[in-house]
This record gives sequence, structure tokens and C-alpha cells, in this order.
Amino acid sequence: MVPEDNSPKSPPPRRFIAGAVCPRCSAMDTIVVDRETDLRECVACGFSDPRPKDNRAPAAEPVTRVSRPAARRVETAADVVRILEPSPKRED
Repeated sequence: MVPEDNSPKSPPPRRFIAGAVCPRCSAMDTIVVDRETDLRECVACGFSDPRPKDNRAPAAEPVTRVSRPAARRVETAADVVRILEPSPKRED
């Protein structure tokens, strides 16, 4: 005899997409994506469709002044900073 599992079933793994706008009702932050089926759905109006597949190769990182290999090798000399005590106010 197999024991019956009476524990509540967890809902499908879904996550909200921050800042996403529903194409049908234009409500913001109401789109959820089911991680198993890749189906996106609006919880406000019920709109759903399969999430588009991105078949493109990942784009190369753009070259910036920080990502260049030469920028990482440059050592900038540190300057000495002196903290000065304020001079006492003279009463005239």
C-alpha cells in the first residue's frame, strides 16, 4: 500500500518581471513567467503567450574606458592629503 500524500502542492514556479508592461491592458508589473513552460501571463487581464526565444548569439561587451585591458594596467600615483586645522577666528 502506497501512503497518500496529503501535503499541499506548490504552485508552478513563476516569477514576476519587474517593469514589464502587458501588451493588452498596459498594466505595469503584472507579467509573470512560468519557469517550466516559458509562458508569460498577465495576472490583471489574463493575457498569455509563449515567451519569445532569443536565438541570437550573445553580443560582445562594448569597449569602454574601464573594460579596455590597457586601462586595467595603469597605476595612478597616490597624492598625500594634509588635513589643516582651521585658524582661530580673530575678534576685531
